[in-house]
Amino acid sequence: MRRCFSVLMMLWSSWGLAVCPVWSPAQAEQEIARLSAQMARWDKAYWQQGVSDVNDDVYDQLAARLKQWRHCFGDEPTTDALAPVQGSVRHPVSHTGVTKVADKTGLRQWMRSRRDLWIQPKVDGVAVTLVYRQGQLVQATSRGDGLKGEDWTAKVKRIASVPARVTGPLANSVLQGELFLRRDNHIQHQMGGMNARAKVAGTMMRQDASTVLDHIGIFIWAWPDGPTAMDERLQALTRAGFTLTEPWTQRVSSVEEAEKMRDRWLTSPLPFVTDGIIIRSAQEPAGSRWMPGDGSWVVAWKYAPAARVAEVRAINFAVGRTGRIAVVATLEPVQLDDKRVQRVSLGSVGRWQALDIAPGDQVQVSLAGQGIPRVDKVVWRGIDRQKPVPPEPRFTPLTCFTASPECHEQFMARLAWMSSKHVLDIEGAGESSWRLLHQALHLENIFSWLGWTKEQLQNTPGMNATRGLTLWHRFEFARKQPFIRWIVAMGVPLPGAAVKALTEHSWQQLRDKNVGSWQQLPGVGTEKAQKLVAFFHDPAIAALAAWLGEQGIQGF
Repeated sequence: MRRCFSVLMMLWSSWGLAVCPVWSPAQAEQEIARLSAQMARWDKAYWQQGVSDVNDDVYDQLAARLKQWRHCFGDEPTTDALAPVQGSVRHPVSHTGVTKVADKTGLRQWMRSRRDLWIQPKVDGVAVTLVYRQGQLVQATSRGDGLKGEDWTAKVKRIASVPARVTGPLANSVLQGELFLRRDNHIQHQMGGMNARAKVAGTMMRQDASTVLDHIGIFIWAWPDGPTAMDERLQALTRAGFTLTEPWTQRVSSVEEAEKMRDRWLTSPLPFVTDGIIIRSAQEPAGSRWMPGDGSWVVAWKYAPAARVAEVRAINFAVGRTGRIAVVATLEPVQLDDKRVQRVSLGSVGRWQALDIAPGDQVQVSLAGQGIPRVDKVVWRGIDRQKPVPPEPRFTPLTCFTASPECHEQFMARLAWMSSKHVLDIEGAGESSWRLLHQALHLENIFSWLGWTKEQLQNTPGMNATRGLTLWHRFEFARKQPFIRWIVAMGVPLPGAAVKALTEHSWQQLRDKNVGSWQQLPGVGTEKAQKLVAFFHDPAIAALAAWLGEQGIQGF
């Protein structure tokens, strides 16, 4: 359930939030006060008006962040300032909440001392108590603080999936379950949470009538003081009209079984949104002994959120091969799926400025296609926002073919790109290797390595003889690459299809081409043709071509 603050310290440790901000006492007081006030505004909208102004996951993580800050600066309140509205209706049986385990190891340890275990999907909705007396639904209460909640009876009686009358063992019963937004073939891994929890909560707390009630279902996950045998419990619930609990409650005997089911439910079509799995023992204490925070017979293993909130530690600028300035945010480390994310590209200087990100801000990070981390948005901005000044945009696709202090980044980027498989294919010559070689032997231009001898490479400081010999062989292999690959290594501004059309040309033939002849190639328009003419007549490019000719490279 949203706003479940008993898990915040667990989130704090599992998300790596334990590093305290470097703030003065005055700044800490201001930062904590601002975020506290915002959380209070969100809470008021959520609990009193049924409106969700922020994504559930973002709220939960910012709540954990606020708790961390308070712990760091000794500002922890005597009562939970973020607690939900308590409500006035006392639960006949308290809601215990659910302890969370972080991984398989935690689940294995929990399961080791327990028997008669069952697994359920952790349905993502809002918790409710249903009270039946003499077969009639007489009370429905929100979870609240676990002891008392809000009176939802009138609204719940209008939900078609909640039986108004029951018979048999359920005629005088207390049930606990989840009101959820019914879905058709919801695949959690693809569709995420969709803020379904907030939609249900908003519907239940608004005073006006809502058609969303027609789309709310009920999943019963606890029957305090019900039948001892789980099978008997499940069958009775089904007969009474609570038809989802039995098919989605299965016996489990090992962590491996639980993990397999967890993965299956994450990627399979389900009738509800979920955020993990629940493992519970059928051996429960009497309902009179249930207390908030004391549900030792039930545990949750949540799915990793699709997005994390992370603090921006620094903003860095890097000049790429073509002279474009890229902006990179250094973040506090966060885990996304199987990736530990600490650096995220923000794209160009213009995009960074549009995003308005500064060190100290809290950003939402997720994985884009092919598992590449990205910043989705800024979820909280700090008070002391000092943005670094980006470098002057003086670099172009025709700068930094030769080494100089001001050209260092673009020069190194050219070397690293030139070594890649689709260019000269110099295996093992990454940016760190080029930095070492440049420091030891000094590169005059991006092709100076062609003049190094076997002995020079084998005696390079910081590199053993075997490694030096291997590099020499790879440099020799690169010498024999086709002419067109050397043109690509120079950075010729040609689309791929046009490059293939130049395989039989020489340097002089390309230099003699005019705008019209360049336009005959596929994908080359007037602007691109003009850039090609400028490229082949640029003095720096001509100097590189002359050097390649002296080294006996084909075509020059």
